[in-house]
Amino acid sequence: MSAPTPDTEVAIVTGGLRGLGRAMTLGLLQTGRKVVAVGHIAEDILALQRDAGNHAGALHCMAVDLRKPAACDEVVAAAQQRFGGLDILVNNAGLTFTYTDPERFVKGPRKFWELTDEIVQNTMDTNYMVADQLARRVAPILMARGWGRIVNVTTKLDTMNREGSVPYGPSKAALEMATEIWAKELVGTGVTVNIVNPGAGANTPGMAKEMREWSATGKAAKLVEPDEMVAPLLFVVSREADKVHGYRFDANTWLADTAPTASAQRTGRKAGFELYPLSDCFAA
Repeated sequence: MSAPTPDTEVAIVTGGLRGLGRAMTLGLLQTGRKVVAVGHIAEDILALQRDAGNHAGALHCMAVDLRKPAACDEVVAAAQQRFGGLDILVNNAGLTFTYTDPERFVKGPRKFWELTDEIVQNTMDTNYMVADQLARRVAPILMARGWGRIVNVTTKLDTMNREGSVPYGPSKAALEMATEIWAKELVGTGVTVNIVNPGAGANTPGMAKEMREWSATGKAAKLVEPDEMVAPLLFVVSREADKVHGYRFDANTWLADTAPTASAQRTGRKAGFELYPLSDCFAA
């Protein structure tokens, strides 16, 4: 089967009702794609539908708990039934430090032993298991069509392994490594797996209000705006990226004034990690 064109492509965007996912949903809609935007706060739906404007007919919003496998089945079925197919999966849903450690900028980061079972489980389920559950359902559909895109949103390495980052950092590290594995296992299928990240803190509801205020007043580094995610996302889902597989692209280093392929060549890196040198184990 030949690859679809943008005006026939159907995407699922998790965490698609607010923040980074909202911006990516609107970006996909504005390029002619049809989008199933999934979140967990139903009150976000009306504002997104309003901002979709003339593209609202190509948007289907759902408020469900994707940690439940049946909800993942429901979303995949809705994309196919509503729009007649499925071509793109954007795994963006995530719980951040505003959930895991809401007072970190007041009292300091929590140690891993200070967290509750509920916080750890919900974060791992949302940030990794949701992506895993959806990818396992979507990959066979895309492979059968001979073309498709899976896009994961992880985070910076120094967020994954920094003190005080549990469980957010480890949950994103799991998705980073899964990206590398999925990419290896999908070689030759026509389905690519890549990462699109902010590359720094993002100006979303998932960022602590203290940090957003400090950034706005120049007391902290500038946060990445959600719209900055759109350009690298549109590149990895494009025809130009048919051979781009197993890479990560950060929005804060993306060259907006450069052609997408050239920007990708200059800023992309392989997904996954390399171990520290063995000698580091014995360093003084």
